[in-house]
Amino acid sequence: MNTNTILLNQTRIKSIIFDLIALSVITLTPALSHLFSIPFYLLEPMRIMLLISLFHTSKKNAFILSFVLPFFSLIISSHPSFPKAVLISTELMLNVYLFFLLLQKINNSFTAMFLSIVLSKFYYYAIKFLLVSLGLMTGEIVSTPIYLQVLVAVALSFYAFFVMRKEKNKGLSI
Repeated sequence: MNTNTILLNQTRIKSIIFDLIALSVITLTPALSHLFSIPFYLLEPMRIMLLISLFHTSKKNAFILSFVLPFFSLIISSHPSFPKAVLISTELMLNVYLFFLLLQKINNSFTAMFLSIVLSKFYYYAIKFLLVSLGLMTGEIVSTPIYLQVLVAVALSFYAFFVMRKEKNKGLSI
C-alpha cells in the first residue's frame, strides 16, 4: 500500500468514527435533555457537531453531515418535522458553504465563521417565516432565545479561530 492510500484510509476511518459520534450525540440529546431537565437542544448540537466535523474530518464529510443529521434526528426521534428537517439541512449546508467562501474573501476564521452562522440563520428564519405564513410549518418563528444563538455562534467562531491558528502554526491548511 502506498502512502496516499494509507492516508486516504485514515481519513475515511476518522470521518466514520466522527460521524458515529455525531449521530450518537444527536440521538442522545433528547434523552439527556429529559434526564437532566436541561434543554441541550437549545445549544444547537447539530451545528456544533457539524462545525467540529468541518475542522477535524473533511469539507466533504461536513456537507454529508449537514444533510444527514436533521433527517437522522427525524427518523430516530420524529423531531424535527420533515419540512423543518429540510430547512435545517439546507441551513447547515449553507453555513459550511458560506464559511469557506467568506474565509477566502476575508481570511479571518473567527469573522468568517461568525458571519457564516449569522447569514445562514437569516436564511433559516426568512424561510421559516415564509413556511409558517403559508401554513406549511407550525410553531414560533424564533423558538431558541437569541442570546443562546449568539453565544453558540461566538463560541464556534472562537473554536474556528483557535483550530485554524493551530493549523497555520503547523503549516497545514483546512
